[in-house]
Amino acid sequence: MKIDLTTKIGNLTFTNPVTVASGTFGTKDEYASFVNYNKLGAVITKTITRLPREGNPMPRICETPSGMLNAIGLQNKGLEDFIENKIPFFRKLKTNLIVNIAGDSVEDYVYLAERLQKENGVKALELNISCPNVKKGLSFCANPELAYELVKAVRDVTALPIFTKLSPEGFDLLRVADACIRAGTNALSLMNTIRGMAVDIETRKPKLARIFGGLSGPAIRPVALRYLYEVKQRFHIPVLSMGGITNAADALEFLITGADLIAVGTANFINPRATMDVLDGIKSYMKEKRIQKIDDLRGTLKPEAGRDGRNCIPAG
Repeated sequence: MKIDLTTKIGNLTFTNPVTVASGTFGTKDEYASFVNYNKLGAVITKTITRLPREGNPMPRICETPSGMLNAIGLQNKGLEDFIENKIPFFRKLKTNLIVNIAGDSVEDYVYLAERLQKENGVKALELNISCPNVKKGLSFCANPELAYELVKAVRDVTALPIFTKLSPEGFDLLRVADACIRAGTNALSLMNTIRGMAVDIETRKPKLARIFGGLSGPAIRPVALRYLYEVKQRFHIPVLSMGGITNAADALEFLITGADLIAVGTANFINPRATMDVLDGIKSYMKEKRIQKIDDLRGTLKPEAGRDGRNCIPAG
C-alpha cells in the first residue's frame, strides 16, 4: 500500500509532516551525514536576527531529567551572513525552507521579512516571539496587543506564509494565539520552551550563567500536547507542533490530536537520525493500520479516555 503523507498549509505543500525545531538542526549542513534533507517535509532554520548576536555567556546548556535546559541567547551571524552563506545551500534542496526570525522591535521583524521575501528558496517565515532566553524574548508573547501589532506589521509587508511561535511562558497562550490569528498569521508553532533552572549542589550555584534556561525534551511533551488540543478545539488554524517529540509514537500522538506538522527538536542532539526514524515509524504505523493518507489519521482523537481505563492509575 502506498502511503501518502502530503500535507498542505494554504498554498504551501509539504511531502510529509516531519520537520525540525529551530535551533536544533545546526545552521546549514551539519546533519547531512545522517539525514537526507530532501526527505524532510521542511527545514526550519536556527533563529536569524538583523545583526549578529554573540549569545549568552557560558555555561548555557545542561541536561535535566527527561530533557535539557538551554540559554543560548539566539547566537547567530546575522541576516547578511545567512543570505550570503546559508541560503545558497538550501536553494539546492527539494524540501521547503522556513526561516525563523527574531528581533528587539517590530521594525526588526519587518526588515527581516521584507529582505527574506526577496530571496529565492525561502518558502515561509517563523516568527519567534517567545524565546525565554533573551531580555526581550517574551515581550510580544506576553501581550496580545503587541503580538497583534507585530504579526500584522509583518503580514502587511510579505506574502510569505507566516508561522508564529508561542510559549505558555508569556501570557495566556490562547489569548495571544487569538490575537495572532486575527492579525493574519497562517499557522501557529506550538510550543517554545518553558523556563526552568538547575543547581550544582557542590558549588551551590546555578548550572546556567543566566540562572534560567528553556526546558525542552520529553519533560514538556504533555504540556505541548495539551496546548495543541486546546488551540485545535478553539481555532481553525494549522499548527506546527513541537515539544519532546523523540520517536514515531510521540509524533503520532500529536498528529492524532490534530497537528498539521510536527518538529523534532532536542531528540536531534541524542540521535542525529531522529527525524528519519520518526518518518519511517509514521509510515510503518499507517501501513499496519491500513491508513493510506495522513489526512485520514490527522485529528482523529476520540473523546473517550484511555483504553477502558486500563492505562489509568486509580486514586487512593
